[in-house]
Amino acid sequence: MDRPRIVCVVGPTASGKSALGLLLAERSGGEVVSADSRQVYRGLDVGTAKPTAAERARVPHHGLDLVAPTEPFDAARFRAAATAAIDAILARGRVPIVVGGTGLWLRVLLRGLCPAPPRVPRLRAALERMVAAEGAPALHRWLAALDPALAARVHPADAVRIVRGVEVALATGVPLSRTQAAHGFDEAPYDALVVGLAWPTAALEARIAARARAMVDAGFVEEVRALRASGVPPDAPGFDAVGYREMLAAVEGRASVEEALAATVGATRRFAKRQRTWFRREPGVHWRRAEDETPRIVAEVERFLARGTRPVACARAEIANPGGPR
Repeated sequence: MDRPRIVCVVGPTASGKSALGLLLAERSGGEVVSADSRQVYRGLDVGTAKPTAAERARVPHHGLDLVAPTEPFDAARFRAAATAAIDAILARGRVPIVVGGTGLWLRVLLRGLCPAPPRVPRLRAALERMVAAEGAPALHRWLAALDPALAARVHPADAVRIVRGVEVALATGVPLSRTQAAHGFDEAPYDALVVGLAWPTAALEARIAARARAMVDAGFVEEVRALRASGVPPDAPGFDAVGYREMLAAVEGRASVEEALAATVGATRRFAKRQRTWFRREPGVHWRRAEDETPRIVAEVERFLARGTRPVACARAEIANPGGPR
């Protein structure tokens, strides 16, 4: 039995994924499924570049506004929600267009969940106390000793993934990165065409700066202030999103808006670099130059949906990072 065909649009932040996903959905009679780990939070709209009401009126969107900013939302929950949305879209005879830059979420959707060990509550609680007392970077240094491969791709401020990595290494004696590397393509529920959007480094960084400024002009600071006024605590999962930590400093008077904007641009550029690194390592991504290959992408997607014909892959080193190594 043939697997259902879906289209995925991936790449770094500010690369134009949402606009392309919207275009592809309109051209193919499709619906968009978000694979953005921050757009699941209600009230995080401006700072996550969440699709507008007008865009949602043009094309149905799924995977948005699923939980409160205080509620954790992991890859397993995403996979369940996205699978349900995709099944419903397919049942309506329409095309699922998965759009997002959260690499882990795309991986678990297309390849299944990594069979990682269960949590160890007492150990986890102790590690979380260490983070609270000493900060996430201190535990990140411990992770680097226990699991260098995982530490290399986890940001020193990402307390959730740092705690998980140390927990697994201490509880099992096996680095989590080794378990993840051994997880292959034994679960592939969809025949997926994965399109990656690439930009030269300088051009992408300019787009990031322009978008951050536009977010501030559109009320990013006011959005964060309203979230705090509604009772969302500073350590809520939603505030882990890039930009929200920085704007929170402006709301609390620890930085000016211009300082928060500059910090947001810097953090977003670093985040985009990590996204590019992640997706360059993912097999099966068809990289296209976002600035001048939209017609080609549309034609390739139409051929894939019509006959299952796949486009010719481009060299990852050339296309995924056209601005050269960083």
